[in-house]
Amino acid sequence: MLSHRLTLAVSLTLCHISLASSQEMPQTQLSNLLQQVNTMSATVQQLIVESDGALLEESSIEMHVMRPDGFYWETLEPFSELLVTNGTILWSYQPDLEQVVIEDWDSNKAELAAELLSGRTDSLTEEYEIFAQGDAGENMVVFQLLPLDQNSLYRRINISFDDAALFSIHLDNKNGQKTLWQFKQPQINQQLSPDLFNFQIPPGIDIVDNRVSQE
Repeated sequence: MLSHRLTLAVSLTLCHISLASSQEMPQTQLSNLLQQVNTMSATVQQLIVESDGALLEESSIEMHVMRPDGFYWETLEPFSELLVTNGTILWSYQPDLEQVVIEDWDSNKAELAAELLSGRTDSLTEEYEIFAQGDAGENMVVFQLLPLDQNSLYRRINISFDDAALFSIHLDNKNGQKTLWQFKQPQINQQLSPDLFNFQIPPGIDIVDNRVSQE
C-alpha cells in the first residue's frame, strides 16, 4: 500500500505561470495550474498538529517528482526515511533499521495527491466542491477542496499559491489532526534522471518483498 505521507506529500506540482482568468471556474484554474509541471524538486517543511493544538511532528524533507509517476520523498530530520517509486515499484527504505520494504505501485488506487501529480484532474468535481479565494491580481490564491464523500478522511484541503507558485498544502483531517506542507526553493521543469526513481538497494540490507508478482 502506498504510504499515506507519500501520496499526500508528492501530490501537487506547479510552475511560475500566470493564474487563469478569474472568469474561469475554480476547478479549471486549479487543473490548469497543476498540469503545467513535468518535474519539481523542493525542500518541504512538514508540520503535524494534534487536535488539541500540540505539535506532534516537525520534519525536513527532500522531494522530487516527475510525471506521470516518479516520486521521491526523503525525510532528513528528525528520522531518516526514504520513499521512492518509478510508477511500478514502491521502495520504503529505513536506514536505521537497515531494511527496505518493496511493494507494488498502483497509481489508480492512490489518493488525491498522487492523482493530481499524474495529471488526473478530470474527476475533481466529482469528488470535491472547489472554491478559490483571491484572483489573478492578488499574490496569494487559496483553493479549498471540500470532499463530497462523507467517508473521506478529510474535512477540507487547502492548496495555496504565491505568485502562481505552489506555496503550501494544508490537510484538515476529520479526527482533528492537521498536516501542513510548505514548499521551499522549488525548482520547476528542470531535467531529472529516471535513475533517481529506481532505488538501488545497499548491500547487506534486509529486504521485505511484498509484491504480488515478484521479479
